[in-house]
Amino acid sequence: MGLKTTLNEKTENKIKEPRMYEVIIYNDDYTTMDFVVEVLVSIFSKSVPEAVKIMFDVHKKGSGVTGLYPYDIAVTKVKQTETMAIKNGYPLKLSIKGV
Repeated sequence: MGLKTTLNEKTENKIKEPRMYEVIIYNDDYTTMDFVVEVLVSIFSKSVPEAVKIMFDVHKKGSGVTGLYPYDIAVTKVKQTETMAIKNGYPLKLSIKGV
């Protein structure tokens, strides 16, 4: 009389890694090298030697990659940098590029 039904259900939760974005900083004729290093240390959490290396890439090659970040973090870091640059009177430009 009693009908017993067993249901075997397997659920697999695949966590998809977020797409990553490079934050690129560009050279200009006005922003000082010291300010670029300051930005890289304070906003992008780079060590001073790492910040100096990126700053020289920006100076010599015209641009440098500050790091790889999920989209929301990349946008936040760009906005923080632009705000800091404006407060200090620099026209520093950055962009975000998906990888």
